[in-house]
Amino acid sequence: MGVSGSGKSTIGALLAERFGVPFVDADSLHPPANIAKMAGGIPLSDDDRWPWLARVANELASSPSGLVVACSALRRSYRDAIRRDSKDIFFLHLALPAETLSVRMESRPEHFMPSSLLRSQLATLEVLGPGERGVRVDGSLSPTAVVVACEKAILASSSLLASKSTDRTQEDGRHGPSAAHYPTSRTSI
Repeated sequence: MGVSGSGKSTIGALLAERFGVPFVDADSLHPPANIAKMAGGIPLSDDDRWPWLARVANELASSPSGLVVACSALRRSYRDAIRRDSKDIFFLHLALPAETLSVRMESRPEHFMPSSLLRSQLATLEVLGPGERGVRVDGSLSPTAVVVACEKAILASSSLLASKSTDRTQEDGRHGPSAAHYPTSRTSI
């Protein structure tokens, strides 16, 4: 997750390759009207976003064996919509200084998202909050270093969940998710 220019597509594709799961860039799930609006320098409204977020949620829910999705997911309410049918999603927030984001956006003129919308995205961004599975990662590091940091965060979350699952199993005999499930779980970056 993160604003435009944060490296979501690059890091998401690398992370999916690392875990051997499919990758989806949520930009490809936008209806043409949303793309046209953003390309014209007009920020999306929530009414524009909800159907798109439902498509993102459907992609994640239909991939029980794992999927990495690059998606802005700027607000908690958007992340809640994405988690609608997939409670095990782990969010990786790629964070960078505004100046770095601006330089990155200016260096990709073929992308539909103009740098003029960066300020709007930064104003909309809500960092991960209490109760949200995920972590903030320094997106200004090299792609390899970012992928390593993301992988460590996912594996640490997996170990914690497996530990809680083991504790719960010992307490009441129920079996929770195994650690092996989480490294290939649904991840939004």
